[in-house]
Amino acid sequence: QCQLNGLWRNDQDSLMEISVLKDSGNFQGQYLTRVTLAGGCAHISPLKGAQQQLGEEGWPTFAFTVRWDKFSNATTAFVGQCFVDAGGKEMLSTMWLLREAVGSLEEDWKATR
Repeated sequence: QCQLNGLWRNDQDSLMEISVLKDSGNFQGQYLTRVTLAGGCAHISPLKGAQQQLGEEGWPTFAFTVRWDKFSNATTAFVGQCFVDAGGKEMLSTMWLLREAVGSLEEDWKATR
């Protein structure tokens, strides 16, 4: 079974640590991105989420948000599923949407990536 708690590294060399996984499925942690909108040095950003509670078997789905409040006026929502490959390695498969603040309703079209 896949366990979300722990340290994860993605293919862009960003790090995510899920440090608190509650019995309810809620979790929190921190995210250190190597990819930023403004460039430059990245900061640790808080994350909060929840995973679907399953029985003894299965690969849980999950969702979490990251507030990039220390260096950007943006928030990212991730959704995904945890898998274990044939070699026993745990992997997270995710999709994300990033929402950046814009100055007007007319600029809304370019705010989501």
